[in-house]
Amino acid sequence: MSNIIEITDFLAPELDVYARLTEVQLLNNEFPEKGLFIAESPKVIERALDAGYEPVSCLIEKKHIEGEGKHILSRLDNVPVFTAEFDVLTQLTGFKLTRGMLCSMKRRKLPSVKEICENKCRVVILDRVMNPTNVGAIIRSAAALGMDAVLLTPGCSDPLYRRAARVSMGTVFQIEWTFLKNDDLDEIKTLGFKTVAMALKDNTLSIDDPRLTAEKRLAVIMGTEGDGLSDKTIAECDYTVKIPMYHGVDSLNVAAASAVAFYQLGKNTEC
Repeated sequence: MSNIIEITDFLAPELDVYARLTEVQLLNNEFPEKGLFIAESPKVIERALDAGYEPVSCLIEKKHIEGEGKHILSRLDNVPVFTAEFDVLTQLTGFKLTRGMLCSMKRRKLPSVKEICENKCRVVILDRVMNPTNVGAIIRSAAALGMDAVLLTPGCSDPLYRRAARVSMGTVFQIEWTFLKNDDLDEIKTLGFKTVAMALKDNTLSIDDPRLTAEKRLAVIMGTEGDGLSDKTIAECDYTVKIPMYHGVDSLNVAAASAVAFYQLGKNTEC
């Protein structure tokens, strides 16, 4: 393949995206239309390509050219593919590549909340969930368990951060998502959604309360890892819901709680 390039110069500017630029620099807040993200592992890269994202370059461990990465490389005609042995790539990137493959891709303009929510029955709102592992895991659960879209407040980790996309197993490219402009719930309410705060509070509904599944349009709101949802957000919601706990356990990790919530609340999909 003529587009495969052996790495000989660690300082080549073409490798900055893999070796020297941070996630924030790749995001490019000043010029978001020029932003990039890194997809890691053949499965994540393939799902990004299937979703129409445009590749810029690829970095692959040499042994995977004729192995796990072969199918992906067949879809990267005219895209530079940088390669080297395992030790060289680990030294260059500072970490072990998952399945030996990275691909830099162009970001796309995010849709509006209104565009995302049109004809949707069940959406998720993540409020200041900052850990990219949790964001990726929640998005994977949302895609798998009947939720239609994911909305994130400005304080959340970006779903296209390398770790978030990898933990999601590429489902960030299979379910629609976008960022809210602020933490205000008015916009989602004007679109016809009843809001559900997932919170460890007294006087809450059980998650299997039939009133919840009877609602045609629900927005399920999950809070930050440590403090959960703010009192203000909870007060603004139509329902406050708690997952029953046993054996003295007081809470679940937000990603685990999301899977329980989505399984139960995603059951009514006809709105």
